[in-house]
Amino acid sequence: MLRVRKSAVGWAVALAITATALAPASPATARPQPPPSIDWQPCPKDATAECGTLSLPVDWRQPRGERFDLALARRVATDPAARTGTLVFGPGGPGDSGVDRVVTGSSRFSAELRRRFDIVSFDPRGTGRSHPVICSRDLLARQPQLIADQAQFDATLANNALLRVDCRARTGPLYDHVDTTSAARDLDAVRAALGERRLTFHGSSYGTLLGTRYAELFPDRVRAVVLEAAMDHSVDTRAFLDTQAVTTEGAFDEFVAWCAGSDGCVLNGRDVRAVWAGLHGRAERGALTDPDRGGAVLPPFELSRLAHRKLYETRWWPELAEWIVKLEAATTTPSVGPPAGTPTDDAVAPYPFAVFCQDWSLPVRDYREYAGHLGRMARLAPDLRYPPALFALVTCLGTPTPVANPQHRLRVRTDVPLLIAATVHDPASGYNWATNVARQLGRHGVLLTYQGWGHGSYTTSPCVGQAVDSYLIDGVVPGPGTRCPAIEPEV
Repeated sequence: MLRVRKSAVGWAVALAITATALAPASPATARPQPPPSIDWQPCPKDATAECGTLSLPVDWRQPRGERFDLALARRVATDPAARTGTLVFGPGGPGDSGVDRVVTGSSRFSAELRRRFDIVSFDPRGTGRSHPVICSRDLLARQPQLIADQAQFDATLANNALLRVDCRARTGPLYDHVDTTSAARDLDAVRAALGERRLTFHGSSYGTLLGTRYAELFPDRVRAVVLEAAMDHSVDTRAFLDTQAVTTEGAFDEFVAWCAGSDGCVLNGRDVRAVWAGLHGRAERGALTDPDRGGAVLPPFELSRLAHRKLYETRWWPELAEWIVKLEAATTTPSVGPPAGTPTDDAVAPYPFAVFCQDWSLPVRDYREYAGHLGRMARLAPDLRYPPALFALVTCLGTPTPVANPQHRLRVRTDVPLLIAATVHDPASGYNWATNVARQLGRHGVLLTYQGWGHGSYTTSPCVGQAVDSYLIDGVVPGPGTRCPAIEPEV
């Protein structure tokens, strides 16, 4: 058991209904229902891992209705005699594959965790192998990265409406039920099928929404929940954009500072911000091309997005500097693409981002309000002025409200604290999100801070790794205000 003080679960007990429950039977016929089972078989890509599926309701409000198969993977504990239980990993994204993580990326978990736990993960509903959302590739391609005027704003609203109809027609009823509340009920069904009385869970990035939602719905079934690189699911449109703008700019600031002091940076000795401003200006004029993409035109949003992605790990910082140098030297003549109308891909494509539009309500009235957001973010983040949050805004524009799982302040009443593992200079899930999540959790959460860089900290900092393992294995909760020192970039 976790070594923490007990507290009442209060109203949340009323929500602790099993995700696998059937419709109520009459008293004369009621019988305990066995949990669903998973038929584990060797995985096709690696027979040392096991793969399986779990049949679940499309709509948890209609448990006898249509069903889909949730795809899972497992690696059993390497030391059966020392086995503690099952650790379920919640993948990020949205759209990351938990099955792939277990089959090909199990080194993400420490040797001690692999020794003590069966490691299980899954492809969340609507993604990967779990009945993916499928949409018209052409309609997806019409979504702009940035909106230039009211006419394009109106066209985006119209295209998004067509896209929702198209995705629903191609995907079926599941399209309307890919929200994280539904996924949390899936997670409880997985827990039951694994034979676990309480859930041991590690969620990363977008997977932290799943961890907190599960804790809200099933507080008395939480054994341990790690929230690594936590998202703040309480912010409105403005706060969502502003917090990520500050986060991305702060990460770029750290890259610039490293470059100024490191011989491993090819831009060392130069004014990195001036070089970057020149690239951004060329991108705004349509005169920047990417040699890594065959000389294709690199628009300003894509310039910011690609740079932002290279800030996820400090080992990629030298590569970012080299890329900037290559962009600076690249020709301004864009490459010629295939003739118009030439088929290059299939007509349909998976759309794992559909979950986001059912988890977030980010309304924008018109182009004037949208342009106001752009201007404010340019002031908050003059270098990386187009954070990924902007595209989330565009792709969900016009989504009918209320959404299935809207933003709200957390209402967690578990008898064990959730562990928030946060990085001060995380370029994606900002430290500002983690501290706000910690405030919402109150005594039901503990913040563990890594003072370094990167998206996530468990595999980066041995200090964080040891604290997380102690929490998951033995229930040892870090003391309030625990901080792990930064590990300086190697070059």
